Amino acid sequence: MHFADRLAALVDERRSRVVLGLDPDPAALWPGTAQATSGDARLARVNTAEAVVDHCRAAIVAAGPACVAVKLQLACFERLGGPGWEALERTVAIARDHGLLVIADGKRGDVPVTARAYAQSLVGETPGPYGPVPGLGADAFTANPLLGRDALEPLLEAAGAAGAGCFVLVRTSNPGAAELQDAGEPPLHERLALIVDELGEAATGDSGLSLVGAVTGATEPRLLARLRELMPRAIFLLPGVGAQGGRVEDLAAAFEPHPAAGLVTASRSIVNAYEERGGDPARAAADAAEELRVAAWSVSA
Repeated sequence: MHFADRLAALVDERRSRVVLGLDPDPAALWPGTAQATSGDARLARVNTAEAVVDHCRAAIVAAGPACVAVKLQLACFERLGGPGWEALERTVAIARDHGLLVIADGKRGDVPVTARAYAQSLVGETPGPYGPVPGLGADAFTANPLLGRDALEPLLEAAGAAGAGCFVLVRTSNPGAAELQDAGEPPLHERLALIVDELGEAATGDSGLSLVGAVTGATEPRLLARLRELMPRAIFLLPGVGAQGGRVEDLAAAFEPHPAAGLVTASRSIVNAYEERGGDPARAAADAAEELRVAAWSVSA
């Protein structure tokens, strides 16, 4: 089934546009998720990866009912080596068990032969002498377009074959984004938006939304109306709400084509909510996610 149509059905079912971002920091896991061990340095990666899984499971159980997807920051798992990738695969399975779509946030982008390998690792499989080796099996992933259209095409081909989505970086939420992405005439983010729309036109589902989406930061809502004009069928992945200062009430333009046309992503403002609210981390995360769900659902185009 087409990614956009699966997403649209889930958004309608849960009345939610919220994506739970999981960027697990092994030095700042929820209390109780890291159990005492022997301290054997040889097992540090294995034990740390196990604690990361426990942390992610607890966050998904707590906040997942208010969300439609989880966004897993790949670097936070990959830095733990082999056990980290196993932790990532287990977290994907946990998210699926709780009815959530999985977005792999790695911002991949390279020359076509390497892009094809990235695609195999995220949503496809790799042929080998002993049979195909399955990849992560994500429902969607993020991609960096700065190497050009030919580097995106293998990623999009794999996404289409797997019924997955691809969110292309168009205007990111970090403060330094303006230096490059807002430069030029027309600005780079508009040129990237045109590429996203062109590539997504032939990959549109019954919902009217395309599997080629765009990362459009919630920290620059003044740009959303123009970006929506340039990308009428793209699903906008909207990072930056909460800890980075973005406000849900400023995002109406993202939702114009369809209730599922904008996904509000939040990481620290949900997972670390207990630091401000006090009390049990799971309760604080659940409350923060539900409050965001209600706020995001109430915004109309």
